[in-house]
Amino acid sequence: MSLAPRAVLVHRRTEYEELIAHHGTPGQAAFFLASRGRSVAEVEQRHRRQAEALARAAAAVPLDWRRTRVERADLPRFLFEPEDVVVVVGQDGLVANVAKYLDGQPVVGVDADPGRNPGVLVRHRADALAALLPAAARSGARHLEERTMVEAVADDTQRLLALNEVYVGQPGHQTARYRLAVDGEPAEPQASSGVLVGTGTGATGWCRSAWLERGGPLALPGAAAPALAWFVREAWPSPATGTAQVHGLLDAGRQLVLTVESDRLVAFGDGIEADALELTWGQTIRLGVAPTRLRLLG
Repeated sequence: MSLAPRAVLVHRRTEYEELIAHHGTPGQAAFFLASRGRSVAEVEQRHRRQAEALARAAAAVPLDWRRTRVERADLPRFLFEPEDVVVVVGQDGLVANVAKYLDGQPVVGVDADPGRNPGVLVRHRADALAALLPAAARSGARHLEERTMVEAVADDTQRLLALNEVYVGQPGHQTARYRLAVDGEPAEPQASSGVLVGTGTGATGWCRSAWLERGGPLALPGAAAPALAWFVREAWPSPATGTAQVHGLLDAGRQLVLTVESDRLVAFGDGIEADALELTWGQTIRLGVAPTRLRLLG
């Protein structure tokens, strides 16, 4: 007998909850903002909208399903099951935060604050979940959109997945030194502000910024395309370092290879610096298209 699906509601603490946690009481939080010419009313309203969206999402879960909630900070310790349907209630970035912990489970993005979020990944309203959840749980659901992810693997087996991009560089964003090569091509010693390797989903964020600064030197991949774009940030020419290889595309099967020549570099995904791979002098890290893909309900 197979297990009933489990709805996993993923959310993050609101700005209002963060203020209360920092200042101790609602009154102290309101006083802190008022003393700086700001009102607590706006963050309270966003907090209420988030709470309402979560309540509606929970109420939409079929009665014969299992259910649980997980806060973003607890994702590294949470064990997802194969039967899970993941309901992300919040902002687009929260989908990226959870994607790295999944292995094919369908994701439904719920916009908790319509009009404030772009809604690229959180496309649905909580009121629509009653119909969406059974559709997402069906094997081979036609409306599940598969999005490419990027994988970084170090030579000591450390591994990192990201939906938008992986950054490799100095933890303090100082000059990073390394040798860079695309599989099968000669390596180039470089000194730069770090390297970005991004997906088509990430092409609307950090990678797009790098792309625009270069004047659009290449066509960025689509969200479902099995390809990645990579950019070297502020490469520095010197007698010992070059700038010939500063951007490119990686098709499935090709990898960008960095050999560390700094005392310490880090690699982190989707802007989460707290969950970084630690790299030391002489180590190698390989970045390419991940075998795992995000399955997002369209």
